Amino acid sequence: MQKVIIASNNKNKIYEFKKILNLENVEFVSLNEIGFHDEIEEDGLTFEDNALIKAKTISEKFNMITISDDSGIEVEALNWAPGVHSKRFSPTCDDNDNNKLLIEKLQGVENRTARYACAICIYHPNGDYRIVVDYCYGKIVDEPVGDKGFGYDPHFYVEEYKTTLANVPVEDKNKISHRAKAIRGILGICDENLNFKR
Repeated sequence: MQKVIIASNNKNKIYEFKKILNLENVEFVSLNEIGFHDEIEEDGLTFEDNALIKAKTISEKFNMITISDDSGIEVEALNWAPGVHSKRFSPTCDDNDNNKLLIEKLQGVENRTARYACAICIYHPNGDYRIVVDYCYGKIVDEPVGDKGFGYDPHFYVEEYKTTLANVPVEDKNKISHRAKAIRGILGICDENLNFKR
């Protein structure tokens, strides 16, 4: 059985990858499981850049196929910020403070159009790689609703469910989330062993 690294230690994220990809010939392992505990500097200008940086670093170090992702929220009225700075939007990098700053910046702004973006990179040790990008579309609301999500979810309203992502059950969120869509995109470009289709 082939081992593939998921460049993360986030249990929810790893579970989502495994559940959606569900490949019989592949065993997915986390960074912790392979003994990697260093910080990788994500200094790219785009989600694609950062996903590639992580996947390339890990794949070259361990000589294994590696999958990584980078994601965040983009708000049209803020010129698609915070973007790659989503986690570090406020000085404290705390979810509550990030949300508070976002709502402050949107006071008096009519256009609340927003999207979650996710870029996933799958990198082979031979240097070949592919990047899949997908989105979840919604709008920003002032008052937080729900307690199921994290990040900006309490303020991210999705029309499909007429509520915020933080108020949507996980099973339903995984049908429309940016990450779930991007993970499913991997199945369109890879075979059952995660080799790229030609």
